[in-house]
Amino acid sequence: MNKQNPVVTYFRESSSLLYSYLISLPLLLLYEVLIFLANPERGQVVRISVDVWIRTLFSYVGSNVMSIILIAAALIGMVILYKERYKLSRLKLNYFLYLMVEATIYAFALALLLSIVVSQILPMFMQAGGLNSLSNLQKIALSLGAGLYEELFFRVVLVSGLLLILKYFISKRWIAKGTAIVLAALIFSLFHYVGALGDAFALGSFLFRFLFGLALNAIYLWRGFGVAAWTHSIYDIMVVVYG
Repeated sequence: MNKQNPVVTYFRESSSLLYSYLISLPLLLLYEVLIFLANPERGQVVRISVDVWIRTLFSYVGSNVMSIILIAAALIGMVILYKERYKLSRLKLNYFLYLMVEATIYAFALALLLSIVVSQILPMFMQAGGLNSLSNLQKIALSLGAGLYEELFFRVVLVSGLLLILKYFISKRWIAKGTAIVLAALIFSLFHYVGALGDAFALGSFLFRFLFGLALNAIYLWRGFGVAAWTHSIYDIMVVVYG
């Protein structure tokens, strides 16, 4: 009897919804803890735009938004754990380490490759915008939040939603998937120039973020939400530390 290739087994099993949910939980906790520590004045808390949208939506339901978000995360977790309950006995803790290493490799590779590609076409005008006024702790907190909330919105909601819609108009699945990836990447890039903390528009930074969005969309469809979220967060932290 032939044994399965452990690498193939890892990629197949770790791309499940269960691993994505469990590995993304630390992002939520770290983001909230660092936001709390980095914003001693509770009246002037700086958060990721998508997080603000979600909190505004939840604020219509109740005043304690944080409790509602944690309850929502717990309920989603219960649904996922029930749906994936048959996989719990096969859960491998070492896979979480491998997933973090994988996301780190993707983040470094994307930072290198996309910078080279864009620099060959246009000079980079990556402007920090309103982020210049923030502390490093706030920037790191926002980097984690970007990985969690932006991936949740732009990958899980937007890419999946576009795929769901386009499959009714485009018969070939690969064309529908490619169209959804491109459209979502365009929206993702444009999003960074909106709001008080948005950057001033520059063609170089727009192209870079578009390509970055394409890569994240591909990672999400291939490896799942968890890896895409951590790849995004690690990349943003690299920009804060080394940029």
